[in-house]
Amino acid sequence: MKLVVFDGNSIINRAFYGIRPLINSKGINTNSVYGFLNILLKFIEEEKPELLCVAFDLKAPTFRKKLYDDYKATRKGMPEELAIQLPILKNLLLSMNITILEQEGYEADDIIGTIAFKCSKEDISCVIATGDRDDLQLATKDTIVKLTTTKQSGTSTDIFDEQAVIDKYGVTPKQLIDVKALMGDASDNIPGVAGVGEKTALSLIIEFKSLTNLYNNLDKVKESVRLKLERDKEIAFLSQKLATICLDVPLKDEIKNYILKEPFNENFAKFITDLEFSSILSRLNIDSKSKKDKLDVISKEISIENLIPLIKDEFYFINSISDGALYCFIDNIVYVIKEDILLLKNVFEDKNIKKYSHDVKSLVLFLLQNNIEFNGLAFDTAIAGYILNPSAATYDYKLLSSAYSDYDVVDNLTFMASFKLIVDKMSSLIKEYEMEDLYYNIELKLIKVLSSMEFIGFKVNKEKLINFSDELDVLLKDLTKKIYDIAETEFNINSPKQLGQILFEKLGLPVIKKTKSGYSTNVDVLNKLRDKHEIIEYLLEYRQYSKLKSTYADGLLKVIAEDGRIHSSFNQLITQTGRISSTEPNLQNIPIRSKMGAKIREMFEAKSSDFVLLDADYSQIELRVLASISNDTNMIAAFKNNEDIHTQTAAEVFDIPTYMVTPLMRTRAKAVNFGIVYGIGEYSLSQDIKVSRKQAKTYIDNYLNHFNGVADYMQQTIKNAYDVGYVTTLFGRRRYIPELKVANKNLKAFGERVAMNAPIQGTAADIIKIAMVKVYESLLENNLEAKLLLQVHDELLVECPKSEVEKVSVIIKREMEQAAKLSVPLTVEVNSGFNWLDAK
Repeated sequence: MKLVVFDGNSIINRAFYGIRPLINSKGINTNSVYGFLNILLKFIEEEKPELLCVAFDLKAPTFRKKLYDDYKATRKGMPEELAIQLPILKNLLLSMNITILEQEGYEADDIIGTIAFKCSKEDISCVIATGDRDDLQLATKDTIVKLTTTKQSGTSTDIFDEQAVIDKYGVTPKQLIDVKALMGDASDNIPGVAGVGEKTALSLIIEFKSLTNLYNNLDKVKESVRLKLERDKEIAFLSQKLATICLDVPLKDEIKNYILKEPFNENFAKFITDLEFSSILSRLNIDSKSKKDKLDVISKEISIENLIPLIKDEFYFINSISDGALYCFIDNIVYVIKEDILLLKNVFEDKNIKKYSHDVKSLVLFLLQNNIEFNGLAFDTAIAGYILNPSAATYDYKLLSSAYSDYDVVDNLTFMASFKLIVDKMSSLIKEYEMEDLYYNIELKLIKVLSSMEFIGFKVNKEKLINFSDELDVLLKDLTKKIYDIAETEFNINSPKQLGQILFEKLGLPVIKKTKSGYSTNVDVLNKLRDKHEIIEYLLEYRQYSKLKSTYADGLLKVIAEDGRIHSSFNQLITQTGRISSTEPNLQNIPIRSKMGAKIREMFEAKSSDFVLLDADYSQIELRVLASISNDTNMIAAFKNNEDIHTQTAAEVFDIPTYMVTPLMRTRAKAVNFGIVYGIGEYSLSQDIKVSRKQAKTYIDNYLNHFNGVADYMQQTIKNAYDVGYVTTLFGRRRYIPELKVANKNLKAFGERVAMNAPIQGTAADIIKIAMVKVYESLLENNLEAKLLLQVHDELLVECPKSEVEKVSVIIKREMEQAAKLSVPLTVEVNSGFNWLDAK
């Protein structure tokens, strides 16, 4: 039999600091509860325990406080945003039938120690889930301590039994108590012996085995340490008592009563639905029971032949990936169609039938692949969910029904039965939030554009890509030899641990940063070491070429389809800024800045010698948006007069005429221009352009003094964001900023930077989406063979017959420049070439 005991306070505390702020639609902070629950589910899944309990501290003073009044006196109180989540977590645990243990006068660690001790007596294996290293003293052959670390990217776990503690620290788990008695613990304000640190404490206990034996043999300790030990003998033994976890807390129940019984029940489903943890609902594949009514669904299986006459001017349907059926709602009946949906060709192509569906892009692509055009889309609930709540983890039907329906939706049938009500609710909110233009004219229309781009794909010269991979192989072998020669030994260059040993131990380079696993050797560290040793340049080159080979040269070869083209997936439901993302592979991340990286773009070509690629790129779109949003007269004038904005900025920042601006000055001004858009501070700017913080501050101050409309915009935008909790683009897209509601200064500062930047970046994203729709529709309307292939940041790429180049170039430039009316002109440059590199 196995028991898992959780250190409630420790894990929820680490979840709070490890996961970005999450605030649900009711304004409740939930990040700590979410993080804790994910760890809990991980342990239940991996350990499969029969018994489970969670121990918590109470506010009442413990026996340690009575022993030493200053115990934990220096510890800051729990942040309010975390404190309000504790009762939520406890109620969630109760909904899962999980035992909660609290005992006045004792800490959670003491309860955990008592549980572990009882398990050893009753032949029950015990696993302790905690983030607190104090619990390592409890590790035995049969008691495993799992130290968990929670981050946004996930949870990591270090596992300790008795031997693992000995291997890591050189002492037994019980001896760790005496180590702490000597070195103290700042977090708990355990005093220890003044002047004795961890290294000395460990060496003393390794030599003398215990605190008592150490004090019985003080004559064997060197004088400088002996004097400290003699002076603080009483404090050392007091610290030992404070550090010792109690093993005899008077618990009410027998531990065999802590049975893990039906945790994923109706109450649990209701609770996490109310918290809006839809991803956990989906992960566990359980149904929400939180709604006030249960739907009585009338459903019928029907043939397509009999269905078509029932479809009038509206068609509410979903195409289920899970069971391959199509569900539709007509006259209060859910019809289930299990035939080939391609037989609905006439319905899908009919522009006069308004179609209401959920996450329809995959269907649109499937129809395209079968020569069927999808027309008449009136509403897509996944897209609506995205613009209403852009930070949600998913937009599946359980999330949407939870947020926008009064009914208990458990499957495709009940979702379809409540679908019209969900559409009505979402459409009314879209209207209330003034997002109708954003939703109907931008996001909905974009679905067909993205589906078309996925369908068409982008031709890649496979032979050239193979040759490039071979070329990189040769370069990497040459670099490897040079690195080995300089290091005078062979090692795994890709191993941070081995590389760290070479750089910082063998070669003696200055240590820039350390991690838990050793020395940091990331690219920032290597860049800071550039002038310290010749090996660094070779290492940076090696990493660059290695990434080019694995991610691009070899990676792209794996995804070339039979038609010789790469068909990336484009997603409009991912980013909070409104930007489109590209995956499998990410074509928006093809390198351009390095000479070797640019070669990858050379592999992307037009379909034949009769075609070219047209690359149309907005000029400084984010700065133009900033000028328009801030209504800054100086910036507007610069753009209207067609002046180089970076040269103009340099003139103001350095207080010189424009003709005296040097290339270096322009480069630094460019960094200021774009840095301001992202809320850059003086330290970051100083690092970027290699000047002192004082100089960087002067640049920023001069910039904001001249472009004072920008300064006013930044201040007002932040103020409004604090007032309402979100910012908007010119087209009404909202970005919610929960970080502004937390106490953590770093998170709050991040939230302020987001508030400044999101309206600018988001508006630019909206404009490029509008341009995509306009270019796509205009090419169709003019019966042109040219096709939109790709969107990357602020550029569009079109594959075009040579005979259409002149006409298509005019169309692209016109539609992109007229995509939005700003107070400054949008300008677009169109270039052409047979491959992507030449077109750029």
